Amino acid sequence: MTKTPSTQRRLMMALLGAVCTASALPLWAQSTGNNTVKLIVGYAPGGPVDSSARVFAPVLSRELGQPVIVENRPGAGGALAGNTVVRSAPASLEIFYAASPTMTISPHVLKSMAFDPLKDMTPLATILSYANVLVVNQNQPFKTLPELVAFAKANPGKLAYGSAGMGASNHLSGELFARRAGINMTHVPYKGNAPAMTDVIGGQIQMMFDIVGGAKGHIDGGKVRPLAVTSKDRNPALPQLPSMTELGIRDYDVGGWYGLYGPLGMSAEVSQRITAATARALQDPELNKRWVDQGYVIWNAKPADLAERMRREHALWAEVTKGMTFE
Repeated sequence: MTKTPSTQRRLMMALLGAVCTASALPLWAQSTGNNTVKLIVGYAPGGPVDSSARVFAPVLSRELGQPVIVENRPGAGGALAGNTVVRSAPASLEIFYAASPTMTISPHVLKSMAFDPLKDMTPLATILSYANVLVVNQNQPFKTLPELVAFAKANPGKLAYGSAGMGASNHLSGELFARRAGINMTHVPYKGNAPAMTDVIGGQIQMMFDIVGGAKGHIDGGKVRPLAVTSKDRNPALPQLPSMTELGIRDYDVGGWYGLYGPLGMSAEVSQRITAATARALQDPELNKRWVDQGYVIWNAKPADLAERMRREHALWAEVTKGMTFE
């Protein structure tokens, strides 16, 4: 069959469109044959890390111009998911949506960890930072942080605080607080924050440290009394509440964060695209409002800042956990 000039033009236009479409795909999609980015989350669906990732994914997808999905691989305090990314090919699109305890605390409390967060990953982007808040049972005789410290000094070991378990970030927040304040407290580990908070409300224990977003509903409902936030600065969700530092607890700046990491050897083209797209996504007003209302602080910084904070906090928790057992 002889092609007419109009048929030839249509074929040429179709071919040109296909070439343009291929060239518009990021280089990683062309090289791997896959254009779906996976955010690997080390915790079960429904928790704070998973929830924040699922809010973030569609905004990042828009900025990348690529599909972004969340994949849960819970286990070993997030380390299982991290190891999945470490073992993935440098050209893969599996990105670790990391919570700081996995990167800074788990190496010191797990019996063994399959990867070294300081050496085995490529920092890509910062996402959020958050603080814990110290809350106490409403019926306690102390109403302020200085009164709590005075009570603990007068009653060594009688002040009990709950946590999500041995080696959890709020366990170590309490341990560091006791050291900085010069007091002796009794740690009561639970299987998660929720049962610990239930016992604070019920008076079975006097206090606990909880993430601001998790505690705020109980604070607003008058079920617990907040005394201080653990970050150096005040938290936007609890602006009237002072920080530990303001109340005289020296060298106490404890918080957490979420960040993105890729495998070692990830190309500069891929890492730069993800870094830039994340920075744009974090400027989204709706995303900002949703997270700030939950007690988070948007942390839009450079990959080098993520690496430096991880190193600093890794060293802090190495000091705090030295000599401790986590059976």
